[in-house]
Amino acid sequence: MHPTRIILAAALALTLSACASQKGQPTTQFDFGPATAAQTQAQGVLGAVVVTDVTGSSALDSERMFYRLSYADPLQARTYANSRWTANPLQLLTQRFKTRLAQAGARVLSETDAASGIPLLRIDVDEFIHDFGGVSQSTGVVAVRASVFQGHTLVDQRSFRQAVAAPSADAAGGARALAASTDAVAADIVAWLGTLNLNRR
Repeated sequence: MHPTRIILAAALALTLSACASQKGQPTTQFDFGPATAAQTQAQGVLGAVVVTDVTGSSALDSERMFYRLSYADPLQARTYANSRWTANPLQLLTQRFKTRLAQAGARVLSETDAASGIPLLRIDVDEFIHDFGGVSQSTGVVAVRASVFQGHTLVDQRSFRQAVAAPSADAAGGARALAASTDAVAADIVAWLGTLNLNRR
């Protein structure tokens, strides 16, 4: 068989196994797993910070798990048929980032607890997907834009992106890779916030 046909056949098999509804098959649910002690600490004292709920596209406001076959059709996002997140990714990301900040020594406050002079961190998700660069090669990609405000003034804004290799070419592998990428982005945000010396402003 021609190599191109082999690749297309493999892609089709992957798509059918991931997307096609299988009657009677139970839905498997995933989250990010336990937040073990973070290894990256802030360079400076973080102090108190208000963390708003993470925002992103409407597609991330559901429990569906998305993947993309970038090597075959990079413009189409697909969903796993019988795999879901335990909560929508925006909620999972919000909780994980708050946990990682707290582990790094920050006093994490919600918007309802906000007080005058306390810096506010807003995170917008640009990408959150299990991306296949090949039939058996994939990564969990997380890309965000983080903005810090002091009052109504923008202190700084930075983009972060991490892509961690998935241990398997399925929903379970994608969930593990996305959890690892999320933790890596959180570590980058912690390190960045430590350079801003917000507690001195």
